Amino acid sequence: MKVTLICVGKIKEKYFTDGIDEYKKRLSKFCTFNIEAVADEKTPENAPESINTKIKETEGKRILSVLNKVRTGDTYVYALAIKGREYTSEEFSAELSRLFTVGKSHIIFIIGGSLGLSDEVLSACDGKLSFSKFTFPHQLMRLIFTEQLYRAFKIMNNEPYHK
Repeated sequence: MKVTLICVGKIKEKYFTDGIDEYKKRLSKFCTFNIEAVADEKTPENAPESINTKIKETEGKRILSVLNKVRTGDTYVYALAIKGREYTSEEFSAELSRLFTVGKSHIIFIIGGSLGLSDEVLSACDGKLSFSKFTFPHQLMRLIFTEQLYRAFKIMNNEPYHK
């Protein structure tokens, strides 16, 4: 089983990288987990929507470039998006298990930059996943995602942790 997270930007805060690194280490027991980060664009304060759209499109092209390199026929791709489907931790675990069972041995998740994902990236995904109706900083979302992925594998393997 292989899981790839494609995301935008670098994480500057050590406490985020430390947390993500800890869950990456824990995940190695269950899957091959890779993070592919692409460069983000500077977002001007109070930029008009046309500039924001252009920024999302630029970041989207970078995301799609990575996606096209790592995507294979046995891949399922999720965009993390506010308008995506919400799962409980148990439902998320069951969904991952279902995908692995039907032959999707590589699952890719995409987290956009501070403005979200371009329409082109959203169209390239098989599904949309929401962790909450709240908006999270994308650096924090990486940590939340890696923890929930670890939790999903623990649930999938009937191991204690999630309660």
